[in-house]
Amino acid sequence: MGHHHHDHDHSHVHSGELPRAADLDVPDEDLDRDEMTRRSVFRRAGLLGAGLATAGNVLGATPTAAENSVPRGGFRWLAGDHHVHTQYSDDGKYRVVDHVRHANAYGLGWLVITDHGGPVHAKIGVDKVNPDIRVARERYDGTLVFQGLEWNIPGAEHGTVFVAPGRNEASFLKEFELGYDGRTNETTTDKEALAIAGVNFLAEGVRERRVDDALMLANHPARKGVDSPHEIRGWRDAAPGIAVGMEGAPGHQAAGIPKPHGGGRARGYYDGTPAAEAFPGYPPESYYTWGGFDWMTATVGGLWDSLLAEGKPWWITANSDSHSVYAESSARGPNSDFTTNGRHADPVHGGALNLTDGDFWPGCYSRTHVGALDFSYRAVMDGIRAGRVWVDHGGLISGLDVRLRSQGGWLSSATLGGSLHVRRGTPVELTISIDLANGPNWAQFVPVLARVDIIQGDVTGPVLDRDTFAAPRTKVVKSFEVKKSSGTVGFTYQLGRLDRPVYVRLRGTDGNRVAPGFHGAAVDPAGPALDAVGDADPWKDLWFYTNPMWALPY
Repeated sequence: MGHHHHDHDHSHVHSGELPRAADLDVPDEDLDRDEMTRRSVFRRAGLLGAGLATAGNVLGATPTAAENSVPRGGFRWLAGDHHVHTQYSDDGKYRVVDHVRHANAYGLGWLVITDHGGPVHAKIGVDKVNPDIRVARERYDGTLVFQGLEWNIPGAEHGTVFVAPGRNEASFLKEFELGYDGRTNETTTDKEALAIAGVNFLAEGVRERRVDDALMLANHPARKGVDSPHEIRGWRDAAPGIAVGMEGAPGHQAAGIPKPHGGGRARGYYDGTPAAEAFPGYPPESYYTWGGFDWMTATVGGLWDSLLAEGKPWWITANSDSHSVYAESSARGPNSDFTTNGRHADPVHGGALNLTDGDFWPGCYSRTHVGALDFSYRAVMDGIRAGRVWVDHGGLISGLDVRLRSQGGWLSSATLGGSLHVRRGTPVELTISIDLANGPNWAQFVPVLARVDIIQGDVTGPVLDRDTFAAPRTKVVKSFEVKKSSGTVGFTYQLGRLDRPVYVRLRGTDGNRVAPGFHGAAVDPAGPALDAVGDADPWKDLWFYTNPMWALPY
């Protein structure tokens, strides 16, 4: 049912026992794919063999370079943003270093520069931005800076494509953009096939070691309705190690701040307007955000859950999509000639505050938290690929650790993105530990988490109709009221004796705006409310979401 891709996570280890990936008594051939990936990370880090005496040497290690990370559950949780635009985008204005400086100040451990793909960027910008990225890496060594681009997915919306740093990073991205971007190949007739060829090109580049790694994430998937369910499944199935997820929440969140203090637009610029080529099956409600999140993610039993119910790993993220920052005073530099130079002139600061702009700086509002084994580019990419990711808005919480385990068991557990394999009939429980907000956010208040929801669905296997976007056996199964506003809270949920494959995921809210979900109160009694265009202050409606975990009986 596709769930053999999942991570067997044995990092929650007690009594001095090693995780299987670190135990050299377990030969390579006895490890599954994800355990072997983890062993490779240990090898690269020099942590196998004589230097590895106890599990604590691996799991408790504190990388000195990782200033912007939080240790939790055996991982370094690095907050980041994979969708940021600079002066090398036709609609951008900031320098690379401007974004990296702010990302570093807002506590981000990693950032991806993703200027718009297209003829000018492919021929000029992708080369010119690379030296700026390299300078920023040197200047801010507490934030990992990836080079990527925003791919115009042929026949669909946009997507982030990024690679691990290396001598071929710019040339490889340039070749990808020239060959597979929708704007550089506008005359191509079979656009869906070109998109599949694009993700296959990325996968082949990694296999052939032209680049160390590459990832693709679909951006603002429901905004215009052009990412049909079968296209999303097609990207994921063509290269499941490359096309790994989508924005659960879009950027442009400040666009919802009401007038006169803001632009009075829609969060994410999701204004209810489908594109002419939109998938006809999507309902009118899908073209708006719900609590700031994309309809595909916010709907319990919706498109995201339809993939998870197939047993397919497909992860969510959140980011800024930062182009022009709200309440910031700069203007695009004078005498810009983007077509000739591949960039706009450096911004000029000191003008009036831009109260109609719709973006935040990276890390100011939206954060994607990745459970990494160390502070490195590969560890961040490995963490994203494994699904060890949770996202939040407005600093709603400071950290979390979520585990699926056999009831009372410690030696084997699954965390975000992973799978727990147990004998049929074994009692299984979900343990949740959440670090509540430990200080004011960037709107200068301390968020208060009001409620945590557990969403559970049955794994029913591959769908016959690849345009399916519903999972009828998924619903909110438990809600916990949070009775405190600081420190750490813990909850335990009993799944019962496991008699069928299931998955679980979490979300949490400040409780300010809730409503029955798209599929009704029996499925989701108090989910995010549909956002009103012109009256959707992002700071007054905060949520966090986690990626799923699977419990699979044998």
